[in-house]
Amino acid sequence: MKIETTGRRAHRTRLRWRNAVLLGCTALGALSPAVSFAQDADSSSTTLAPIVLDANGSAGVLDTSNDSKSIVATETTGVGKMPSDVLTTPASVSVVTAKEIEERGANSIEQVVQYTAGVVTDYYGSDDRYDYFKIRGFSPFTYRDGLAIGRSWGGLLEEPYAFERIEILKGANSTGFGVSDPGGSVNYVTKLPKSERFGEVYGTGGSFAHKEAGFDFGDNITEDDTLSYRLTGKFQRSDAEYDYSQDDENFIMGGITWRPTDATSLSFVFDHLDRDGTPSGGGHPRFTNLDRDQFFGEPNYNYNTANRNTYSLIFDHDFGSGLTFNASARYSKTDTGFGYAYIWDALGASDPADSLIDRSYFGSDKTIEQFIVDAHLIYETNFNDVESRTLLGIEYNKLDSDNDTYYAAAPDIDWQSPIYSGGPGALAPYNTVESNQKTHAVYFQEDLTFFDKLTVSVGLRNDWFDLKEVGDNAFTGPFSGESDISKFSKRFGVSYKITDELAAFASYAESVAPPSAGVEPTIGTQYEVGVKYRPEAFPALFSASVYDLTMENITTYEAPTYLPATVEKVRHRGIDIEAKAEVMDNINLIAAYSYIDSNIVENGVTYDGKRFAQVPEHTASIWGTYTLAGNGSRGDMTFGLGARYIGPYYFDNANTRKSDGAVVFDAAFTYKIQEHTTLQVNATNLFDEKHIANDDGGAYYYNPGRAIMATLRQTW
Repeated sequence: MKIETTGRRAHRTRLRWRNAVLLGCTALGALSPAVSFAQDADSSSTTLAPIVLDANGSAGVLDTSNDSKSIVATETTGVGKMPSDVLTTPASVSVVTAKEIEERGANSIEQVVQYTAGVVTDYYGSDDRYDYFKIRGFSPFTYRDGLAIGRSWGGLLEEPYAFERIEILKGANSTGFGVSDPGGSVNYVTKLPKSERFGEVYGTGGSFAHKEAGFDFGDNITEDDTLSYRLTGKFQRSDAEYDYSQDDENFIMGGITWRPTDATSLSFVFDHLDRDGTPSGGGHPRFTNLDRDQFFGEPNYNYNTANRNTYSLIFDHDFGSGLTFNASARYSKTDTGFGYAYIWDALGASDPADSLIDRSYFGSDKTIEQFIVDAHLIYETNFNDVESRTLLGIEYNKLDSDNDTYYAAAPDIDWQSPIYSGGPGALAPYNTVESNQKTHAVYFQEDLTFFDKLTVSVGLRNDWFDLKEVGDNAFTGPFSGESDISKFSKRFGVSYKITDELAAFASYAESVAPPSAGVEPTIGTQYEVGVKYRPEAFPALFSASVYDLTMENITTYEAPTYLPATVEKVRHRGIDIEAKAEVMDNINLIAAYSYIDSNIVENGVTYDGKRFAQVPEHTASIWGTYTLAGNGSRGDMTFGLGARYIGPYYFDNANTRKSDGAVVFDAAFTYKIQEHTTLQVNATNLFDEKHIANDDGGAYYYNPGRAIMATLRQTW
């Protein structure tokens, strides 16, 4: 085995060699971005490629240099803001790298995470307003580069092409990034400039008149590599799968990184995201089985727009002697709005003599302005047979929002022969809310590794929430509220390396998430035990865990008005099993299975003993690729096939309506035309499997239908 070190974490590596405490292969494997595996088809011998520690920045900087080359990540910040080895991290973390995103042709966050254990997607069917996915039964909080964004439910549709990787943490962990639910959280890692020349351009076309073009390239500006840039963009014009639809997007992101010394880096990133789409086809009448493209909304009142500008700063400095400083800040301004007519008729088409269906208008206009900054110190040292890593940080988050919500009765529509009424004209908001939130936090993490075997991790955090709301509701009248809350959360974890390849872990973690002013914070706890296996022979990670989590003071949103309601307590006990492996140099495999025993606890109240809505008992998935090497006249061909099983789940907390289990297949084919030119075809829901993903009591919403996309890509 050959080991090359090119700058990053050189001090940390020297400490380990100097003390001769840690086993060489294991320690460097924990720092490496990936392990490449090459095997001659006619030989039984195995050759490991060099492990390269190659990136710029300090020990507090996540290494993503191999994410575009491998589906297996070896390092993560999914548990907190201190990068750590996936194998010895005492928590369940899944990483979806840029290579996996491209391989599966995932063009939404839902598609990115849908092959991850513990995650369920598409449970709202053809409602296209948000990224609908749950982790261990709860909608997650999302973060970007460790800085809070907000819940996925009700948030902006993020653009996956902006990210180097997406980290999915399963379980409670407010000590890591801050506010969260016990089900889990997601951290998006932004593409940053590299100290080398690289790039790609692509064009995509396919189903629903889809037309898309994108680029991602960068280079050094100065000859001494101290200044680099990166420019990323995606422009899309498309319809959705129903009539009178639209799915357009403009995304542009530019970044510049300055490295005045080997120990210091400063990055600035600006990105602009502009979406112009439609929210939904309006649903389908209950007790019918119509085509997905049938539209029962209003063409003149059917919009879903988003416009966001984001400015980010990321600073890293290595003081030497094991001490590093990392700071990041982000300012964003977001304007979103949607309006549509949707079916709300419990009887649906059950009466053959009555073909008229009741409908409602629903809309929202929201403005969000956020400034968030985080700074922390990391100190690493060795003494005798103990390696210590200590993190101490502070965070400030200010978020102001104005939200107007519209709701009114809409004219009936004949589902057998639709005639549209032209929209509602001007609507007065029935609910207006102005919200001002300020959060201050201090946090601490200590990881101690004994004899390179036993790792003990402690995380502590205190959040001070200053929340203010004022508004007016057409049903209840004016309202206002203030909250000044202090909440302490903690996490304890232990990991033991049984061998250099196999580790077992156990953890206890807490979460805190204030829903709104004047309401008790949502809190959660989780107990978890598990094992992880990372073979040395080829890049892979196999994991299995058992957990018991509880969430209290849950805010839910149910049809028809989707107004907030509170559930006292929900308890989920489950199992997650996941594998990601590059079994040979031409075979990749991703597999996942999850089981959740869901139980609402309300001491004899309405939902006591019921299952939480949109939480299937069983889910499973498998995705594999096989590459057939070229023979001179023919280039490499890669075949991909996947299947996703979503078990039955209830549509409501009362457990009165339930889905059917379903299996959905996906496929991919890539042909290497030339060394840097490929043609890729991706098909989602290959066999056009159709099932009811959501029955809100007033309409059906089907799962997404078959979509086929072809992409021509040129890299350099």
